Amino acid sequence: MKHIFYTPVLTFFLIACGNTSQPPIQLNDLSAEISVKTLGERLIDLPYGLNDLEPSADESQEIFIAVHGGSSEGYEWIHPIRKIDTKQKHMYFYRWPDNGCFKSSAEELVNEIYNLLNQDNSFKKVILMGHSYGGILVTDVLKHWNVVTPLEVHVVASPLLGTTMLKTICGYEPIKIIPKNSLLFEWRTQHQLDSAFKDLSVDPQQINIKGSLVTVLPDTYKGNRLGHNWSISWVADEAF
Repeated sequence: MKHIFYTPVLTFFLIACGNTSQPPIQLNDLSAEISVKTLGERLIDLPYGLNDLEPSADESQEIFIAVHGGSSEGYEWIHPIRKIDTKQKHMYFYRWPDNGCFKSSAEELVNEIYNLLNQDNSFKKVILMGHSYGGILVTDVLKHWNVVTPLEVHVVASPLLGTTMLKTICGYEPIKIIPKNSLLFEWRTQHQLDSAFKDLSVDPQQINIKGSLVTVLPDTYKGNRLGHNWSISWVADEAF
């Protein structure tokens, strides 16, 4: 009767081995031979928090953190991360629960960055890039920045004007002025071409922030309509 015990155990072992999860994705995994959809699934499967995409920061002088938007599938970040990466930059991806309010995640990101700077004082700049709802999060970080290390913030296709829900439920207030040691770049899609905004009567990207540097993106990118998700790739190609 021993086989009655060993058979299910063996079956469980084989299933467990077959379901072994892959290690967290790293920059070296972003191969052009693998589809961006597959890579995007692995990227967005990272745990909540600040995820290091590189094994070492020895030669880096800058911290770069990508912050995804709502309901992201990750694929829209694959080309930008590959393109923006240099020896000078140490790359991170910030995974956060984008189906809720942003403030606690913004506070967590601030603390994560401060920890990095406290551990290594050789970093000369921090760069944040937030897409869509992620832009709301990174501007909240900018509002509370109080260290001497310069902060450069890029918001791409982001509804910084806010919505009734963001304002009433999440307490969102747009940033009004940029701190002296910081920069804010707004990269705006064209309202009628952005699938996330085109059905809204008012373009939620349209806001006047003193000191912000605004660029309106063109209507096409590599022969395709330049909409909500392609916007990050355009910025990566043209601004970095």
